[in-house]
Amino acid sequence: MSVVPSSSPVDPIDALLSAHGLRRTGAARRVLGWLLAHPDTSYTHAQLQSSLQSDSTQDGQGAGAATLDRVTLYRLIDRLTQVGLLLCRVDVHRVRRYQAMPASVHALPHFECQSCHRDQPLQGALQGNAQDLEVAAQNALQTLKALGYQGLSLDLAVRGVCADCATAATASTNRHEAT
Repeated sequence: MSVVPSSSPVDPIDALLSAHGLRRTGAARRVLGWLLAHPDTSYTHAQLQSSLQSDSTQDGQGAGAATLDRVTLYRLIDRLTQVGLLLCRVDVHRVRRYQAMPASVHALPHFECQSCHRDQPLQGALQGNAQDLEVAAQNALQTLKALGYQGLSLDLAVRGVCADCATAATASTNRHEAT
C-alpha cells in the first residue's frame, strides 16, 4: 500500500524562483513578492530597502527580524534581474530602478520626469497603441535572437517634464511675473 502525499498549493513566488533556478529563501520570496505586489512602481535600491523595512515594521515583525542588509539586497536584485524576473532601468542621472517584469511583456514603456524624477508606466496612457508597441518589440527581439543575441529585453523610456511639474513651473513663473 502506497501513501500518496497530499498536494498542497504551490506558492506562485516559490514556483517563479524555482522555475528560474533560484533558491527559495525568505529574502528572495520577500523581495520578489513586494515587487510583484507593486507592479507599476519602480524602486531604487534604497527605496526598496526602505519600503521592505517599513513593511516589516508595520506587519509587527520588528525591524531586526526582517531587515535585509544592503549587500544582500544588492545581490538578490542582481540575481532576479539576471534571470529576467526584474527589469532594471538606468535613468538620466545613472540611477538604477527596479521593477517586476511581467512574463508576457516584452516592452514596458515608461515616462521619466526630468524635474521630479518620477518613473511612470505608459501602457494605460498609450491604450490602443500599446499593442502596436508590443508587436514592434517582439519583432525586434525575434530579429536580434535570429542574429545570435541572447538574454534580450527591451526598454522604452520617454523623457521630459511631467504634467504636474510643468503646471507647477508655469504657476511659479506666473507668480514671479506678477510681482
